[in-house]
Amino acid sequence: MIGPLAGAAVAAGSAMKDAGRPLRVLARRAALARQPQPQGVRSPPLRYLLGEVAAWMRREPSGEHGVHSDRPQPVMIIPGFGAHPKRMQAMADALEAAGHSVHHWGLGFNLGPTPQNFAFLMRRVAILAQEEKAPVALIGWSLGGLYAREIAHRMPDQVAKVITLGSPFSGDPRANNAWRVYQAVTGHAVDAPPVESTCGHKPPVPTIALWSPRDGVIHPRSASGWRHERDRAVAMRCTHLGFACDREVIAEVLVQLERED
Repeated sequence: MIGPLAGAAVAAGSAMKDAGRPLRVLARRAALARQPQPQGVRSPPLRYLLGEVAAWMRREPSGEHGVHSDRPQPVMIIPGFGAHPKRMQAMADALEAAGHSVHHWGLGFNLGPTPQNFAFLMRRVAILAQEEKAPVALIGWSLGGLYAREIAHRMPDQVAKVITLGSPFSGDPRANNAWRVYQAVTGHAVDAPPVESTCGHKPPVPTIALWSPRDGVIHPRSASGWRHERDRAVAMRCTHLGFACDREVIAEVLVQLERED
C-alpha cells in the first residue's frame, strides 16, 4: 500500500500547488499595480486625465478628408493598449478613401506584448510587404507605436515608415498615468517587457512622432522624444484617446504618408 499512498500524496500536493498558482499570479499583479511612482518622474496632470473620459465616449465620423493620395501604399494600423482595432476605424476609413491599402494588426484587443503575438505581428508585416510588393507604413497608437518602432528596427527593408500617435518611446516608461494598469494586466513590469526592446533608439526608417500637450495619459516629452530618437515630432491638440479618431490627427497622418522623407 505504500506505493498508492505515496502516489496519492504526490497528486494531492500537485493539486494544491496548481490551486495556489492563480492566487500567486493575482498577488504578483496586485503588487505591480501598487508600485510607487519613481521620484522625479512626472505624469500628465489630473485635469487632462479627466478629459480622457469624454474622449472615450466620443466617436469621430468616418469618411473622406478631401485627400487623394499621390503615393498610395500599404499601411498597417496597430491599436493602443487595451484597445480594439475598431476604435481606429475612422482612421482606417479615411486612409482607404485616400487610396491606401489598409490592414489592421490581426490580433483583436491589444493586451500587451508577448513573444507569441509579437512574432505573429512581424510575420504579418513580412507577408503584407511580399503580397503588396512594397514596404508597409506602420501607424501605431500608444503601445502600438512601440510595436511599430521595434518591428522597424528588426525588419527595416519591409517597413516604409513609422508614425506613432502618443507613444511613450522616450524617457522613463513610468512617465504616464497608465503604467500601473499596464503592469496589473500584463503581469510584468513596464520596464521589463517579455520582448526585447530598443526603446528610444530611432528605427532606421523615417519615424514621425505625433504628440499632444493635452494628452492625459502619456507625458508629452515621452511621446515627442528628442531629435535623435525620431525624424520629426508634430504637435496635435487632442486627448490621448483622441489620437485614434480625431479628424486633425487623421489629416496629419495623411500628410505624413505623402511625404518623401
